[in-house]
Amino acid sequence: MKDKTILTAESVTAGHPDKLCDTIADTVLDCCLEHDPNARVACEVLATAGKFVVAGEISALTIPDISSIVRDTVRRAGYNCRDFDVEVLIHPQSPDIADAVADSGQAGAGDQGIMYGYACSETENLLPLPVVLAHRLTALLTCARTMGRISGLRPDGKAQVSVEYVFGAPRRISAIVLSCQHAEDKDLSQLREELLEFVIQPALRIFPADEDTEIFINPSGRFVLGGIEADTGLTGRKLMVDTYGGLAPHGGGALSGKDGTKVDRSGAYMARCIAKNIVAAGLAEKCTVALAYAIGRADPVAVDVDTHLTGTYSDKLLEQAVRCFFDLTPAGMIHTLQLNQPIFADACNYGHFTRANLPWEQTGQAGKFAELCAQLDHGDGGG
Repeated sequence: MKDKTILTAESVTAGHPDKLCDTIADTVLDCCLEHDPNARVACEVLATAGKFVVAGEISALTIPDISSIVRDTVRRAGYNCRDFDVEVLIHPQSPDIADAVADSGQAGAGDQGIMYGYACSETENLLPLPVVLAHRLTALLTCARTMGRISGLRPDGKAQVSVEYVFGAPRRISAIVLSCQHAEDKDLSQLREELLEFVIQPALRIFPADEDTEIFINPSGRFVLGGIEADTGLTGRKLMVDTYGGLAPHGGGALSGKDGTKVDRSGAYMARCIAKNIVAAGLAEKCTVALAYAIGRADPVAVDVDTHLTGTYSDKLLEQAVRCFFDLTPAGMIHTLQLNQPIFADACNYGHFTRANLPWEQTGQAGKFAELCAQLDHGDGGG
């Protein structure tokens, strides 16, 4: 282990073009699930100046008014623009895939892939500190705009936090970068003072900056033209923001716009749930869980647990316990994590693993899982 290292994570506001596309895709998913818990949805969104394109495969009892969803979501994100076109290119799910994920207890995975989950004991929500701080900054930036604490803010924004670690433990914040879109007549010196008071200082209450922390606010200068008027947005392009900030592995599959039969999403959520329960149970200080699936197959083709030499038990025993304790089939993950409910639009901004109320963030099974590990360790458990 290095005696000193700097780890960095970033976050974006809900008004960032990519996140706006994620929110639209997940809102479409939620609207389908409201009327049909067995809906199959794979929705992609592209946004550029003057146009939104919504494409993908949807098989559901009721197809929602997607154009209205786009316009309502854009408005809720804080944009006033109304003069844009919406093109909808939706068709039903492939019958070959539909047969593979038929609604039964042995329903197969909707695709192949490997998904990772991670947890560590650095913060209350068992995420790396840079990830937590970056999301706090962007969430408070949006709050300052919507609550009117800072006038002249616009929806687009980003934050980045670098934390210095000494022998694996966070020691200090080395740098903060905060970029926010603003009105043309906004005084930049006033904006900096307001951001320090209403965004940066409150965000860092759980881990304050010091006198040597570098703080960069709109380092390029003015940020007037932004959002969907300046940049193209696309679903699934903020994978590290959605998960662990690049501080843990990622299998490459995007999350938003996909129903629970897509293991890109359900597997990533279950892997996080497993890793979090292992850490919450005191069985490791940090844990990475990997789940690999083959399309059409219900059970994972591989399960791996890595406690990074911090585990109370061997990784092999923990893997055995995971296989015994958790239902890792797509149907099992959907049931356990309530993935047939319309809960996704609220989860897709400021990190998918930052809200304690979400089903995959629950740690109520940590005690029972620890008991199983103890039984397996004494040779009188398992299955």
